[in-house]
Amino acid sequence: MISYHHILHEYLEAHGYWVLFIGTFFEGEAILIMAGFLAFQGYLDVRAVIATAFLGSFLGDQFYFYLGYYKGKALLRRFHSIAKKFREALHLIEKYGIAVAFISRYTYGFRIILPIILGITTLPPRTFLWINMLSAVTWAIVFSLGGYLFGKSATLFLDDVGKYEHYLMLALLGFIATAWLFHMYHVWNLKKPARLRLARIRALRDSRRIKE
Repeated sequence: MISYHHILHEYLEAHGYWVLFIGTFFEGEAILIMAGFLAFQGYLDVRAVIATAFLGSFLGDQFYFYLGYYKGKALLRRFHSIAKKFREALHLIEKYGIAVAFISRYTYGFRIILPIILGITTLPPRTFLWINMLSAVTWAIVFSLGGYLFGKSATLFLDDVGKYEHYLMLALLGFIATAWLFHMYHVWNLKKPARLRLARIRALRDSRRIKE
């Protein structure tokens, strides 16, 4: 009888790295942490996970930068979602300068937008390339090893990690989901003053219309 571990190993051996590449090309923190854990379990090679994540992340941000470089202004006119985040992104660029090119992949909600907007600015493509390369390397290592060390730490409490593998994967996914929800709640609270100001402006505008 073919075991679950054998099926998972064959699937990941055939598809794991290209799925990881696609995931890291877009956002990818969750899939990269999971890949790090699977590397600890022996389904993937941790060095190949880091290399794949670096390549996907690096090429992804290069693509978004040149998308902004050549088509940025047209995208601002066409897509409201990009234009809406444009001011917030510019505020980050004004505050942190070219360091934004390094931290962009660590900023949830701006991972794709920031490289596009950096492409619209006067930041030289060569400068972005080197910063992006350094950022992609550190990002790939940090999140890959995060998942790997999660598996490593489980061995301190469990004699046979493989026996509880599916529970550990669910626990890891639960942790990622909790961290994401906490971040979203934090962002929602940060934007609360702006929402209140907007509500007051709308209420004032509506009251003027009634009087007219």
